[in-house]
Amino acid sequence: MNPAPLVYITGASSGLGQAMALQYYARGWQLALVARRTEELTRWTQEQGLDAARVRIYGADVSQVDAIVEAGRRCIAEQGLPEVVIANAGISVGIDSAIYEDLAVMQRVYATNNIGLAATFHPFITPMNQRGRGSLVGIASVAGIRGLPGHAAYCSSKAAVISYCESLRGECRPFGVRVTTIAPGYIDTPLTRKNRYHMPFLMSAESFAMAAVRSIEAGHRFRVIPWQMGVVARVLRLLPGALYDRLLAGRPRKHRDGE
Repeated sequence: MNPAPLVYITGASSGLGQAMALQYYARGWQLALVARRTEELTRWTQEQGLDAARVRIYGADVSQVDAIVEAGRRCIAEQGLPEVVIANAGISVGIDSAIYEDLAVMQRVYATNNIGLAATFHPFITPMNQRGRGSLVGIASVAGIRGLPGHAAYCSSKAAVISYCESLRGECRPFGVRVTTIAPGYIDTPLTRKNRYHMPFLMSAESFAMAAVRSIEAGHRFRVIPWQMGVVARVLRLLPGALYDRLLAGRPRKHRDGE
């Protein structure tokens, strides 16, 4: 009898990470969950009634390269090589580049959303390539398609996720390893509830997780969820810059750190 497959998920202490963890658990998978807040994550798994024999928690701050690489290595040593690795951890905060202190905020966003994503994948790439299968999944955002006022750090970081995963896909494809980019639209999570602007096609985290897992299983290269935001994304790509600028005039900015 083959052992249950293993999925490794960062940012598993809230929102999308928890929703995807529950979807995989319901499908019979083993879980390797990574978060900074391990006590909170442990309490959540107990509240959900998850079988401790199928779940292991690793404490790591994704923005700390050595810590997240070590978490991946521990997972391989203790649970085996995952079938799916989901780099979900990320932060979203507004910045104003005219304010000196916000440059450090932008640095922190990149450290988590970009360097942290690459470091999450790092321990798994060579062994997956050697095995000849596996899926590396980067969680991007529709915000990575066009820039939004006040969102410079987040939008640019998610644009980088899209390009990075596209590059990595070309590198891993000859070995049989898939790289999937998931770009969520507006998903109802504690993070998005702080937004002070209209969020079209708002989707529950549970519905997002179901669609995301199906896309990963299907081996999609790039998927916007929900599909309506995929249509919006295609339109945004085609809009001339002058028209796009007029549409965004007066749009509320993302909350800055501490606001």
